[in-house]
Amino acid sequence: MYFEKIKTIPTSEELLDKAFSRSKRTMAGKTIDGPNTRCEANEAMLLTAANILSDNLAAVQRMFPAFDTLPLFYYDLADILIGVDKIKVSLSHVSWASEKIHSLSREYVGKIRTQKKMPDVPRKEAFGRLSSIIDSIDKDLLLLGESRNILRKLPDVREEPTIIVAGYPNVGKSSFVKSVTNATPEVAAYPFTTKGILIGHMERGGVRYQIIDTPGLLDRPMTERNEIELQAITALRRLDAVVLILIDPSESCGYELPAQMKLAKEIQEQFVLPSLIAANKADREEFKDPGAEAVISTMTGEGIDSLIDRLIGMLPAPEKKCEEPPFRDGF
Repeated sequence: MYFEKIKTIPTSEELLDKAFSRSKRTMAGKTIDGPNTRCEANEAMLLTAANILSDNLAAVQRMFPAFDTLPLFYYDLADILIGVDKIKVSLSHVSWASEKIHSLSREYVGKIRTQKKMPDVPRKEAFGRLSSIIDSIDKDLLLLGESRNILRKLPDVREEPTIIVAGYPNVGKSSFVKSVTNATPEVAAYPFTTKGILIGHMERGGVRYQIIDTPGLLDRPMTERNEIELQAITALRRLDAVVLILIDPSESCGYELPAQMKLAKEIQEQFVLPSLIAANKADREEFKDPGAEAVISTMTGEGIDSLIDRLIGMLPAPEKKCEEPPFRDGF
């Protein structure tokens, strides 16, 4: 996933504590017996602190991906949840601070060498300036830390043909995902929902397909969703996907069929994606086909294979990935 390598972002206080404590340790066990050794000691203290600060800030910048190269789905989610421009601005401030600290340390090393009688004076002045630079990006580090925590929680949605499953709770969405995927689907949580989404994968004709159930986003009327959820639904449109809307004509899900059909219409209006309405729970006695495009039972498996074939047929033809030739010894 694109955000896994973002490690914990230190605060300005943590950075300064780390840099200055390490700087003091450079003096441990050293004997100051003259101007030269005193000058060298202060120079070592300054370079140690400056390098720690500069290197840590440069590492923060490198951990974040280049947002302009992200898949649009993830770009949109990052923009919805945090604001890509805000992240970019904070990263630019961190980059500036890293470079400024690097150049400032070299400047003050020169001052220390020209003031051999009192080298601790320019070193202390340099420490003050280092602290000011780090303090100036305190809010940026906090924003990047919050961004990291949010982005790492995003589900691992891949760039592959996708079936998005929608419909009211208890109509059989999760059962459908589990019945058609090869293994136990992954449950991942959107940062702005209370429920985890279900992601599974299946293969047909050498092509891998992604099946996504999105509880908390597509299981209630649009009027009940907040602005962020609506934007997240818009982000889902970035996927190369088809929408499967499941209804339960038996109404054993606890929702009347007219309400389910109304939600189905809202979803079709919201998504500029191919969609198909399928009636589930055909195995139940109270089931009555409302004239849906497909009739299935996730309990018995009735109609599922033909439904999958139809959904795949609604997707753009994917390009099959060529298998890489095996490596030869020595290569």
